Amino acid sequence: MIVVEHELTAPWEALLMEPATGTGTGVVVLAGSSGRVDRQRARLLAEQGLLALAVRWFGGPGQSAGICEVPLETFVEAVDLLRSHGAERIGILGSSKGAEAALLTAVHEPRVHAVVAVSPTSLVWCNVGPGLDGRDRPWRSSWTWQGQPLPFIPMDGDSWQPVEQGEGPVAIRGWCELSERTYARRLDAAAIPVEKASADLLLVAGGDDAMWPSLRYAELLAARRRAAGLPVHLVTRADAGHRPRFPGESPAAPSKTYLYGGTARGDALLGEAAWAPILGLLDPGRTATGSR
Repeated sequence: MIVVEHELTAPWEALLMEPATGTGTGVVVLAGSSGRVDRQRARLLAEQGLLALAVRWFGGPGQSAGICEVPLETFVEAVDLLRSHGAERIGILGSSKGAEAALLTAVHEPRVHAVVAVSPTSLVWCNVGPGLDGRDRPWRSSWTWQGQPLPFIPMDGDSWQPVEQGEGPVAIRGWCELSERTYARRLDAAAIPVEKASADLLLVAGGDDAMWPSLRYAELLAARRRAAGLPVHLVTRADAGHRPRFPGESPAAPSKTYLYGGTARGDALLGEAAWAPILGLLDPGRTATGSR
């Protein structure tokens, strides 16, 4: 399918991918803590007939350098832009911290119809990097809504020291789990109330995620939805890590800093298993063969 690319610079850096034959669905694409504009994932969605908008939501002009008190209104503006381009159904597909943002936006913005949360968290976490003031301590919320920071879980200490010291990338899942235990009294307030979101919800998580326990978080999110009598779809795979790859995406590049868990095969198979449900959730008018 022919896809027209529009490079945007306001109100944030973004890439709008407009298919020649659209389905009436628009999708906001949010990367995780890399802060990048996820061009490849946006193109995959646009090639399926979806109007795709990949946004740089921190680290750009006028934005905080880190994920620190980022206004959820940033993502509401993305919803507005898609609607101004004719999208009638709005979805958000986010990974990792982008999934955290997607879930929280749906809680606060009823015009979001569908959320795909890849390697999600069930909690609001503290900042990753500095805010607009250039400071990364003391710990602050990753997010604000209407100018107020959301309740969050701080990290225990300033850095993660794995049990086995050594050179090379480290897994920080243990740091998250330690912080949950240390700040157990804050868990209820920091929980993402997905039962308040009217959006359809699909969760994708690997059992071998080394960044944070996304499978446990996904199961907690699903339990909240089911307890409220709301639908939820969970796609998992035990040998997948933090970075599932969808059909057509290249394997995730290795990191010198972090271990993400999983295997290349497990990540690819989880992404393959989730792809059809993702497209079906974002665009319910799609037929079994993938067209309308």
